[in-house]
Amino acid sequence: MRHRYDPEADAIYIILSDKPYAFGEDLDHERRIDYAADGTPIGVELTCVSAGVDVDNLPEKGQIIALLESLKIKAYA
Repeated sequence: MRHRYDPEADAIYIILSDKPYAFGEDLDHERRIDYAADGTPIGVELTCVSAGVDVDNLPEKGQIIALLESLKIKAYA
């Protein structure tokens, strides 16, 4: 799992797979999941992360929580 974190933009993009992008789904204004054509989640975009991140309904939730905690970003459900 790789990521790109931009503290100035208050956002993080978590790369779950190298498969090509096909479509995305906004869970809300601060969370988006990108998918490959076969429906595999390939990335998660999180914004406003300084306020904490709602991890409900995110793929690979446990790994995402561990990553956020390592970056000192609060994760909540």
